[in-house]
Amino acid sequence: MPRWQDLPRVVPARQHDPSHGDAFSRTLYERHGAVLLNFVLRLCNGDRYRAEDIVQETAIRAWQHREILDPTSDRVRTWLFTVARRLVIDQYRARQARPNEVGDGEAEEHAEPDPAERVVTLQAVLEVMSELTEPQREVLIYTYYLGYSVEQTATALGLAPGTVKSRAHYAIRALRASLRDGAAMD
Repeated sequence: MPRWQDLPRVVPARQHDPSHGDAFSRTLYERHGAVLLNFVLRLCNGDRYRAEDIVQETAIRAWQHREILDPTSDRVRTWLFTVARRLVIDQYRARQARPNEVGDGEAEEHAEPDPAERVVTLQAVLEVMSELTEPQREVLIYTYYLGYSVEQTATALGLAPGTVKSRAHYAIRALRASLRDGAAMD
């Protein structure tokens, strides 16, 4: 961290001028804003919103020390880069120190499915599949359970690809209707 005695100095008479703060900020952004933002963008792996927050916080800290900083000096850029880099490091450390926050939607994504529900669903699908014709079941087994493409299924079963598509379409439609009817009864 820079020592206060090493920081560039300005004329103390400016500190009583109310417009000095505005002029300080304007000059600081004009001379160093774009370079500082590019520097912080690299530190933040391209996260522009985070980089802009860091640049803004750096500017606030510079403004708080406007009596001893000269925004027209090139030496102030070193000070700005040091403050920004330390802010990025502080944010990183803060994220590492606290546990991950979990929102309402994220809890459901990470929840493991209930094994009993899986067994019930599997049983319902097996019952409904028994209602399909043998050719429809065969196509579904190849395309959905074994993961074959339409062309691979057609080759394995000795059918035309259009026939495989047609049987799969009607089989899925029958499954949906049976499962919907079964759910409506419950």
